[in-house]
Amino acid sequence: MCIVLVTTAHPHYSLIIIDNRDEFILRPTSRPHWWTSGDHEILSARDLQRAEQGTWMGITKAGKFAVLTNYRETDTHDADHPVQGARSRGGMVTAWLESPTEEDIQHFVKRLLDDGVADVGGFSLLCGNLRKTKQSENQIEPLAIISNRCGSSDDVPWIGKQRGEVYGLSNTVYDDPETWPKVKMGKEKVMDVIEDVVKNALGEEELVRKLYDVLDTDTLPKQEGQDFEDYIYQLRHSIYIPPIGNEESKDVPRADEIASAQPEVINGNGHAEHHTAINNAQGRLAAVLQATERPTPPPQAPMTGLYGTQRQTIILVDWEGNASFRERSLWDPKGHPIQRGYGDMKFEFKIDGWNS
Repeated sequence: MCIVLVTTAHPHYSLIIIDNRDEFILRPTSRPHWWTSGDHEILSARDLQRAEQGTWMGITKAGKFAVLTNYRETDTHDADHPVQGARSRGGMVTAWLESPTEEDIQHFVKRLLDDGVADVGGFSLLCGNLRKTKQSENQIEPLAIISNRCGSSDDVPWIGKQRGEVYGLSNTVYDDPETWPKVKMGKEKVMDVIEDVVKNALGEEELVRKLYDVLDTDTLPKQEGQDFEDYIYQLRHSIYIPPIGNEESKDVPRADEIASAQPEVINGNGHAEHHTAINNAQGRLAAVLQATERPTPPPQAPMTGLYGTQRQTIILVDWEGNASFRERSLWDPKGHPIQRGYGDMKFEFKIDGWNS
């Protein structure tokens, strides 16, 4: 039950994005790092559970941005919307991040939906280019929210172009007529933070601290005799999900397997050495979207054990195109909690083509 909150309300930042990734605590996941695909420099963590090594959130040096939330499928008889797809949802994120530089977001949206999203579990993908519009100095290009529930590109919502707004997305479609409590609460809290920070002329570090406090908001109802599947419904009531489920499980990967699977070595400054992705952008999108047969899902251990908020991310982009990407890990590879701040990484860079 992840949550993404986006705002254009702070006068000094063109965009602020905050995100909780809720997942099985020991799902093997790299820390964020720079990696390359073709001529793209991409900053993201990587999901090591699936062969595609996709991600839930990433940004390129040129300002391509995407973040994904799952849509929780419950109908096991709906062949067009599988509960567990043979292809990774994270591949949707990298499909945009690795797409040709000259491809604009409108074309990508149409291409993605025209090709179809077969064999991918339910998802919503917020994506676009983080850069100023040519028409105005105080507007950014709009972001698309693509869903496997969109019949065509005409059904896609667009956000972010207007100033003073806040948007929220969780594990349902963006325009769900029933707003989830966590989304409503998150939007209100983000606006309260922005108002407080601006009114009191607080700096970036205080802004970040307050945004992490929003992501740490725990209002989850108590689990009273409900099994895990029934209790999942309650997760829509809380921004932060404390660890729930069965801690003792033989199905989760061992800590040494997770550690040995890390694709990058992070240096002391929080940066990473580059490596080249195996598949280029067109090949990745073809693999995700254009298979002629329904492939067999890759073999993988069923993910059980403790479930909760695993990672927290904050992205700030100012009006000069300076981006700050921060990720906070809440658990070590053995599933032990990390004290707040001790699992933090920070990356800063200038977006290429911000004014183009």
